Amino acid sequence: MNAPEAVYETSLKGLALKTRGKVRDIYEIDDSLMLIVTTDRISAFDVVLSDPIPGKGRVLTALSNFWFDRLRGAVQNHLCPAIRLDHIVSDESERAQLRGRAIVVKKLRPLPIEAIVRGYLAGSAWKEYQTSGIVCGIKLPAHLPQAGKLPETLFTPSTKADIGDHDRSISIEQTAALIGKDLGEQIRAVSLELYARAADYARQRGIIIADTKFEFGLDQAGALYWIDEALTPDSSRFWPADQYRTGISPPSFDKQFVRDYLESLRWNKRPPAPRLPAAVIAKTAEKYREAERRLTG
Repeated sequence: MNAPEAVYETSLKGLALKTRGKVRDIYEIDDSLMLIVTTDRISAFDVVLSDPIPGKGRVLTALSNFWFDRLRGAVQNHLCPAIRLDHIVSDESERAQLRGRAIVVKKLRPLPIEAIVRGYLAGSAWKEYQTSGIVCGIKLPAHLPQAGKLPETLFTPSTKADIGDHDRSISIEQTAALIGKDLGEQIRAVSLELYARAADYARQRGIIIADTKFEFGLDQAGALYWIDEALTPDSSRFWPADQYRTGISPPSFDKQFVRDYLESLRWNKRPPAPRLPAAVIAKTAEKYREAERRLTG
C-alpha cells in the first residue's frame, strides 16, 4: 500500500486562519463555529519538527471522533457532526486534502488548564517521584517501580503553555484560583470518569493507557464541553499490554519513538530540530496506525 501524502500545513481560500498550533490549523467559520484541521506535523520537547508523519492527522481525527462518540455520556463535546465539510469548503481540491482530518466544532471559551490523569508512574511523573517521592504535589508510597500502576489514579492539572514553552503543574488550589472551585471539581470528576472508562475499554483491546490529558471549554451559558482531542497517541501514553512490565519504560504507540531517536542525538531541544530519517518516520506512522486499528477495530 502506498503511504498517504503528508499534509504539513493548510491554507484555505474561503476561511480566515484563526491560529496555527503545534499540530492543528484552526479556521473561523462564523461567530459560533470553527473548522479544526489536524495536520501531520509532529512536535517533540515542545519543538515542531520540520518532517511530518504521513497520515498522522487522519489517525488522530479518527481516534478523537471515536472516543468523543463512545464517551459522550460522561460530558458533551465540541463536535458538530451534522454540518458537512462541503457546506464549509467549496473548493474540491481543498476538501480532498482535508478529508478525514477536518472537523466542524462549536466555538467555545477554552479553559486555561490541561486536565492530566495518571494511572501509571511514567514520564515526568517518574522522574519527579525518583527525586522526591512526590508527583505534582501528591505524596506517594515509597518504592513504587517505574511504569507501575499507581495505588490511586491521580488528577494532576497543569497550565497550558504557548508553543515553545513548557506546561507547568499546578495544585488543586491553584486550579480553583484560575477557574473556580466548583468548576475545578467538576473537571476533576469528569476527567477521572473519562479515563476510567477509556482505560477499561482499551485494556480489552490490548492497550494500557498510562496517562492522558483532556481539555475543556465553556459555552456562553457556562456549560462544560470536552474539546480539542480525545485520548490519542499525541495526548496519551499508550502501551501494548502484551509487552508491559515494570522497571522499564515500556514500548509505546505514541511519539516516544521520535523522542527516543532525538534523545540519541546531540541536540539542545531548541529550534531548529534535527531532521528525521525515513525509517523513523515510517516506524512512527505505523505505531499511530496500529493504535487506531487496535482501539477502533
